[in-house]
Amino acid sequence: MTTTADPPGVDDLLAGVARVWELVRDAVAARRAVDPDPDDPFRGLHLSHDAALRILRAPANGVARPRDEPPAEGSRLSLVAEAFGIDALDVAFLLVAMAPDLDTRFERLYGYLNDDVTQRRATVRLALDLHGLAATGPWRFRFAPDAPLVAGGLVEVRERDRPSLSRVLHVPDRVLAHLLGHDEPDRSLAELAARVADGRPYPAVSAALRVGVSPVYLRHDGPGWPEFGDDTFAALGRAALVVTTRVLAGHQEPLDALAELLREARLRRAGIVLGPVEELDPDRPERAGLLRAVGALADHVPLVVYGRRTWDPQWAHQVPLSVPAEPVDAAERAGQWRGALAGQGHRVPESAFAEVLTTYRLDSRQIRAAARLAGQHARAEGRPVRLDDLRAGALTHNGTGLERLARRIAPSVGWPDLVLPDQTRRTLADVVTRARHRDTVLGRWRMRPGGGRGLGVTALFAGESGTGKTMAAEVIAAELGMDLYVVDLSTVVDKYVGETEKNLERIFSEAVGVNGVLLFDEADAIFGKRSSVQDAQDRYANIESAYLLQRMESFDGIAVLTTNLRANLDDAFTRRLDVIADFPVPDRAQRLVLWDRCLGAALPRADDLDLGFCAERFELAGGSIRSCAVTAAYLAAAAGEAVTMADVIASVHQEYRKLGRLVRAEEFGASGGATAS
Repeated sequence: MTTTADPPGVDDLLAGVARVWELVRDAVAARRAVDPDPDDPFRGLHLSHDAALRILRAPANGVARPRDEPPAEGSRLSLVAEAFGIDALDVAFLLVAMAPDLDTRFERLYGYLNDDVTQRRATVRLALDLHGLAATGPWRFRFAPDAPLVAGGLVEVRERDRPSLSRVLHVPDRVLAHLLGHDEPDRSLAELAARVADGRPYPAVSAALRVGVSPVYLRHDGPGWPEFGDDTFAALGRAALVVTTRVLAGHQEPLDALAELLREARLRRAGIVLGPVEELDPDRPERAGLLRAVGALADHVPLVVYGRRTWDPQWAHQVPLSVPAEPVDAAERAGQWRGALAGQGHRVPESAFAEVLTTYRLDSRQIRAAARLAGQHARAEGRPVRLDDLRAGALTHNGTGLERLARRIAPSVGWPDLVLPDQTRRTLADVVTRARHRDTVLGRWRMRPGGGRGLGVTALFAGESGTGKTMAAEVIAAELGMDLYVVDLSTVVDKYVGETEKNLERIFSEAVGVNGVLLFDEADAIFGKRSSVQDAQDRYANIESAYLLQRMESFDGIAVLTTNLRANLDDAFTRRLDVIADFPVPDRAQRLVLWDRCLGAALPRADDLDLGFCAERFELAGGSIRSCAVTAAYLAAAAGEAVTMADVIASVHQEYRKLGRLVRAEEFGASGGATAS
C-alpha cells in the first residue's frame, strides 16, 4: 500500500495545531467549571458541555503529542516567521486562527467557546483567552492593521464593524497552502506575476542586491524589455517574481494586488522585478500613490524596477540605484535564435542567424515566441522551419500603434523588380548592410559615440517623381524581412505651434518598438531648409526644423526620406544622413526593360507592339510607364483583344496630358500621328 508523506515541515505545523488543541481542552474545562448551569436544556444555539467533552476525548488530527518548543529551524513555519518578522506569540495566534482549516472539529469547539454556535472561527478575544492574555493588555494590538501579522497578510481581521475583541480571524487560503507545502500562487496573482527560472544575467544588478542595495532601477534602452531570471537573485538564495506593470495598472484594485504580490514574495523568499515603469503613467497624479507603493516593496523584499526613462525622485520616497543595461549584441541575439530553434527541425542557413535574424530588435522572450509560431506554421504544413517562417513570427510582435500614424505595406517586390543604374543599386545594398550590422558597428565598436546618438540608419532617396524611390524603400524592407510604414504627412503637419513636433515624436516613439522601415515620402515638406527669421512664423518653423535634427540623430530605427528635389533639404539634415541615393530618369535601355516589366507576362500582346519604339521616343519615368501600361491594359480589356500599339500610344497621350507635357505629332511618328493630331 502506497502512502503519501506530508511535505517537509508539515509535522511542525501539525504539532503547533496539537498545542492549540490542548489550549482549547483547558479552555473548555475552565468554562465548565464556572458555568452556573452546565445542563441548561434550552441551549440549542450553542454546543453543550457534554458534546464539547466528547469531541475533546479524541486526539488532534495528524499529531497526538503537542510540542511547546518554537518551530524547527528550516521548517516552513519558521521561515515564514523569519520572512514576516513575527515572534513566537504571533506564530501562536496564527495557529489558533488556522486550526479550523486543518481540523473541522475546531469549528464546533470555537463556537462553544465563543458562546455562539454560528461563530465557528477564532475571534481576537478567543485568541487572547486561549493564551491567558488580558484583553486590556498590549497583546490585543498584535491584530492592529499595522501589526506584522496583519500588515503582512498572514491573518485577516474581518467584520470590523463589530467590537474589536469580537472581530473574526481568518488565515488566507494562500498562506495555509504555502505552509502545507503547496507553492502555486492563486490564479489572480499568477496572471499578475510570473516565476522566471532562466533569463539574461545582469551582473551589476546582482552585485547591488548582494550587498543589500534595494531598490535597483535598470535603465533599459534596447529592444523589447529585459528578461530577469533567478540568476539575478541567485547570490541571495532567492527566486524572481516578474510583474508586468501594464497588467498591474489595469487591475481593478492595484494596491490590493501589490499587497498580494508582496505576501507571495515573502512566502516564497523571492525578489520582485517590476516594469516597465512608463506603463504606470508616473506623471499622472492618480498614479503617484501606486508608484510609491511599488517603491515601498523594497522595505521587505529585494526589488528591481526597469524602464527607459530617467528615474524621477518624486515617483517614490526611496530613490533607487540606477544601473544601465548592457546592450545585447548581434552574437548574443544570434545565440538566442539558435536556442529558440533547438529541438525543431529547420532549414535556416547558418549565415542567416548572424546576418538576417539579428536585424530584428526583439528580446529573448519575443524571440522564443517567434520561433514557436514559426514551428507551428511549419508543422501545420508538414515541413521543416524556414527563414520566412521566422521572419513572419518576428513581425507578429509589431504593435498596431504605428499603423494609426502611418500606412503599413507588406512588401511584395524584390531586387529583380528594380530597374536602376548599378551605382544606385550599390547604394541601396549599403542601406541593407548598415541595417544588418548596426549593432556591431555602432553598438559594440562604438563608431557613433556621444551626443545621445541612436543606432538608427537613415537614408535619402532623391530623384524625380516616378523614378522608383518608394519601390526601392519597399525592396529594402523586403530584403530585411520587415514591413514598410509610409508616413502620411497630412497626419503630421499641423498649423498650430508645436503640434507638428508632437505628431513626429509619436511616430518616432512608436517606430522604436516596431521591426519596420519608416518612409517619409516627399520629406522636404517637413525637413526643409531653415530660413532667416523675418517674423514669428519663421522662428517657429526653425524651431521645428531644429527639433527634427535632434530627433533624427537619436532615432534607433530605419528611416528612408524621399524628395523630388534634393536641394530643398537643409544641409544639416544631409550631414546626419547615412546614405544618399540618387534616382535618375531611366535611359533608353532601362525604359525598354520597364515597358516589358510593366506590361507583364500575363497580358496578351499584339504582333504590332513595338516596345523599342516606346523606349526610344517617350522619355518617361518608371512610374509613368507603369501608368501607361495599366491604361493600355484597360483599353485592351474593353476591346476584348490583345494590347496593341494603338492602345499603348493612346495611353501615352493620356499620360502626357496628365503630366502637362506638350503632345507633338513628330514625337509619336507614324505610330501615333493620327492620334496626336
